[in-house]
Amino acid sequence: MPAPLPAPALIDSIYREHHGWLLGWFLRRLSGSSQAADLAHDTFVRLITSRELAQVREPRAFLRTLAHGVIVNHWRRADVERAWAEAVAAQPELLAPSPEERMIAVEMLCRIDAMLNTLSDKARKAFLLSQIDGRTYAEIALELGVSDRMVKKYMAQAMLQCLLLAQEP
Repeated sequence: MPAPLPAPALIDSIYREHHGWLLGWFLRRLSGSSQAADLAHDTFVRLITSRELAQVREPRAFLRTLAHGVIVNHWRRADVERAWAEAVAAQPELLAPSPEERMIAVEMLCRIDAMLNTLSDKARKAFLLSQIDGRTYAEIALELGVSDRMVKKYMAQAMLQCLLLAQEP
């Protein structure tokens, strides 16, 4: 068995051998979109920063796993941007945000979406019912079929994630 390649040589080897395949993988999922090259690049950035790089035995399978995460994030961000654009379009012209404000808002919405996805389904639902619908913990407990105490736990988990999000740069 050959000695493992050092990280830069390993990355170079994986890039040379699999970049074309990865680009095609994205092109098939994005219907030939020009964003395929950007997402392939993002996947290789994830590869470079991966702590598991030294243990990669099947580069194509590992790249596919990374690429799946990249494309899911891409689609999620597109959904957030689309929802934001619809909300802005519904506003009177005078209240429309500037392009910079739009970018900041979309970025924050993506960060909030990512934070919400770290929560369990019930914790996420409890948080949204409380914060968006203004429901009481008792109402949430009834809807989720859990105790008031469990709702408090869910809310504590969500609030912790909110605090962590607020501390990010």
